[in-house]
Amino acid sequence: MRRELRAEWTKLRTVAGPGWLLLALVVLTVGAGAVAVNAATCASAGCGQDATRLGLIGVQVGQAMVALLAVVAVCGEYGSGMISTSLVAVPRRITLLAAKAGVVTALTAAGGSVAVLGSLLVARVLLPASGFTPSHGYPPLSLAEGPTLRAVAGSVLYLVLIALLSLGVAAAVRDSAVSAGVVLGILYLLPPAVRLNSDEDTQRMLWQLVPTNAGLTVQATTDLAVLPLGPWEGIGVLTCWTAAALLAGAFLLRTRDA
Repeated sequence: MRRELRAEWTKLRTVAGPGWLLLALVVLTVGAGAVAVNAATCASAGCGQDATRLGLIGVQVGQAMVALLAVVAVCGEYGSGMISTSLVAVPRRITLLAAKAGVVTALTAAGGSVAVLGSLLVARVLLPASGFTPSHGYPPLSLAEGPTLRAVAGSVLYLVLIALLSLGVAAAVRDSAVSAGVVLGILYLLPPAVRLNSDEDTQRMLWQLVPTNAGLTVQATTDLAVLPLGPWEGIGVLTCWTAAALLAGAFLLRTRDA
């Protein structure tokens, strides 16, 4: 597997796209978080906002970049025709997919850590100017606080799971444009679609099944009792989506012609 991992790493580092996507992940995540913090206000004590979640809101924007990174890792070879060469070098297709998953996981974890920690640092600096001060019940954000540490670590894990979900979709679809469309639809169209259902019980059930809604509950640090899912339960739902996508991608990759 070491040889396969090195080969996949070489493929990604020798093209410009992945590097730019990782840079965009950091810039968009930190930038969107900064905009959200600047737009928020906490004029008095007990204003009822989750400062940690607010500071990490940029993850919802940056997730598109890790999704596209995974699509590029798989579909780039199909677009260029290099997939045939890769399959000659690594005839065991599951091994090939596992190597791609390993490299995408490592890159997403590294880029996601920089993006999430950068967002937390920027939020720590900017939140007091928006009224999130100790006198209003908001001490400075710190990784020493258990809920904040869980939200930060969970956000990085969330990005990794989104990348792997996208990898599975790309392996199943094999076309860059279609794969990107499917993944971005899951990330950005499913959540608002749930609200179209007027029945509250059905809407709540569907909300719990949407991977982004469920996964992002890991960022919550306040009012956990009123959430439809707990933070780690939400990550569990996203993990199920990711596992299903990877299994589908592995099955189709193994059974179809290159």
